[in-house]
Amino acid sequence: MNVTTYKVEAMTCGHCVSTVKAAVGSVVGVTAVDVDLRAGTVITTGTYADSAVAEAISKAGYEVVATEPEATAGSLLPLVGKSGGCCCG
Repeated sequence: MNVTTYKVEAMTCGHCVSTVKAAVGSVVGVTAVDVDLRAGTVITTGTYADSAVAEAISKAGYEVVATEPEATAGSLLPLVGKSGGCCCG
């Protein structure tokens, strides 16, 4: 089972949180999603491809700037994402 933290930029409000949570929750194999607006993180649990989660976040209009798998906590690995902006403005 994977537990991964994604650092995400451009989330600025509750609607952003809902959008990201829905996008990541639709990824095959994701069993739990926790989005922390203040920290700018998305934590996922399940058996999924990290690239599928990053792609779902990117398609929702947000940028994944790093990922931190639980097994290698402390070493951030950059991912390519699409820069977006707040959905409200």
